[in-house]
Amino acid sequence: MMTNLFSTFDPCTGNLSLNWISSLILLLMFNYNYWIKSNNVMNLMLKIMMSMKNELNVIMPQSGSSIMFLGMSIFILINNIMGLIPYIFTSSSHLTFSLALALPMWVAFMMYGWMNKTNTMFTHLVPMGTPSILMPFMVLIETISNLIRPGSLAVRLTSNMIAGHLLMALLGNSCSFITTMVFMLIFMMLMLFETAVSFIQSYVFMILATLYSSEV
Repeated sequence: MMTNLFSTFDPCTGNLSLNWISSLILLLMFNYNYWIKSNNVMNLMLKIMMSMKNELNVIMPQSGSSIMFLGMSIFILINNIMGLIPYIFTSSSHLTFSLALALPMWVAFMMYGWMNKTNTMFTHLVPMGTPSILMPFMVLIETISNLIRPGSLAVRLTSNMIAGHLLMALLGNSCSFITTMVFMLIFMMLMLFETAVSFIQSYVFMILATLYSSEV
């Protein structure tokens, strides 16, 4: 029984809770070895990946540099879509999930940049054309901006995924059966909106991570 509104996002529902395994269930279905020939789902995913790859090649033209970001985006997209299925745990609505993706990636970028491109990292702290009197303040502002980047990536994904789910949970628990049938069109529109948010948030996470890495 739900004790409060936020308990719908509780990852622990018992001693043998398998909620976090839902993040890996759909990945098993995307293995080409299980299919004799390509199907509509595979063709759709291939088109999505090729479109994302073209976007990444504009930002990062280096060969092979977009594989990690493309795989991360598809993984986030799969978890976002899985969260729209009833009785499936939405792992992307937790900071544990999003911060585990953003923080190690940001730490790797920072370590690589400061160890191999120290002068370039220092130049990023002072934007071009900054007056001399404002340089100390710009260094402080840019340093704080760099430090909060993994947190902003994680919170952006989590907050956008949890907002729509909270709205649907609130409407679903406060409406009776007759009211639900009357407002079925509104619920369908909310589902379409959440589907669009799932795609957009995976894309935004990938693009921002790519832009952060291009500064190194």
